[in-house]
Amino acid sequence: MDSTEVIEIARETIVVGLKVGAPVLLLALAVGLAIALFQALTQMQEMTLSFVPKIVTIFASLFVLLPFMLSTLLTFTEGLMDRIVGLG
Repeated sequence: MDSTEVIEIARETIVVGLKVGAPVLLLALAVGLAIALFQALTQMQEMTLSFVPKIVTIFASLFVLLPFMLSTLLTFTEGLMDRIVGLG
């Protein structure tokens, strides 16, 4: 295994991490921005108003996106295991 293969595996790892984490984080960001805008417009500074909807959104998005995340991680793991087998 040379350095180019190691760099390729590291690059794939970062891409898979972004594919798995980005959708949930972007949804939480959008909900957070919407709630912050609502709080700024109404001058209602309630901590639970910003916390609860983000938690509900994160859990709902995890429930919906879990099959995509699982298939992405399985594909990456199978490719990594094939490379490990190819070394031996």
